[in-house]
Amino acid sequence: MTHTPIASIGRRTALGLGATLLGAPAVWGQDRYPNRPIRMLVPWAAGGTTDIQMRALADQASRRLGQPIVVENRAGAGGILGPQQLLNERPDGYVISQMPISVLRHPQMAPRALFNPLEDFSYVIHLTGYLFGIVVNAESPWQNLTQFLDYAKANPGRVNYGTPGVGTSLHITMEQIAGQRGIEWTHVPFRGWAENSQALLGNQIQASADSSGWSELVQSGRMRLLVTWTAERAKRFPNVPTLKESGIDIVSASPYGLAGPKGMNPDHVKVLHDAFREALFDPAHIAILDRFDMAPFHLGPDDYAAFIRRQYAEEGEMIRRLGLRL
Repeated sequence: MTHTPIASIGRRTALGLGATLLGAPAVWGQDRYPNRPIRMLVPWAAGGTTDIQMRALADQASRRLGQPIVVENRAGAGGILGPQQLLNERPDGYVISQMPISVLRHPQMAPRALFNPLEDFSYVIHLTGYLFGIVVNAESPWQNLTQFLDYAKANPGRVNYGTPGVGTSLHITMEQIAGQRGIEWTHVPFRGWAENSQALLGNQIQASADSSGWSELVQSGRMRLLVTWTAERAKRFPNVPTLKESGIDIVSASPYGLAGPKGMNPDHVKVLHDAFREALFDPAHIAILDRFDMAPFHLGPDDYAAFIRRQYAEEGEMIRRLGLRL
């Protein structure tokens, strides 16, 4: 019988254990995803509706993921700077961006497309849509949308309106309204609601078309809400008519979600989706949606990608019909 020295057994056992540890990092969490902070690009200015909502969502999702989600604002260019940045990022699941609907419009309006929304991103989850509306300074003479549009038509070129940027739903819908009513007015793009609201309160523009960041200023009496763009009247503003009720057959909510760079690991996409789905319906986040009269609109990765394809085609038809160009 051959006897192995006790010292050798101990040494080989230690080496074997070390090899086992090194060879199975997933068991010990070294390959767990995510294992470091995630960057979330928000292509709008800090303090606006989207920024507030996305920060609340990120806070809830980080609790599920066990890692911080760091919000980076990339305001300007109508909301495409965040998605555009994804083209320069690794598809490792550590950078995602809010995807506004302008991502589907910009390539179809620009002389040279910066990206292809059908091929250049990994779609993670669809989240919600906005409450949009037109507000004016409370000191202005216009008490309703009809008065405002009548003034704009009678005074070509004298009305300036602000939006968050060229090619946004707000810009396009305002031009649709102008086309239907024979109005000539001037679009003034801003980087976010903070700039837009300051210009309106300072009477540098006559109206703002934006998401419901204006709600508190309307409720405090500093701004007047003339119309909302939803299918039904907003819960907090039941006395304000919709565009359809005002004789303009348009409903606009500009739905959006989250995506990462092209080529993300499907397992990482699933991890992110599941965490953000729970965050979307968390009571703390729902409270923020309610604050801005927004509603959850959940789609998983495959359904969201299919939605993008349909929406891209519809937006292209509208852009060509209106002859919109950047």
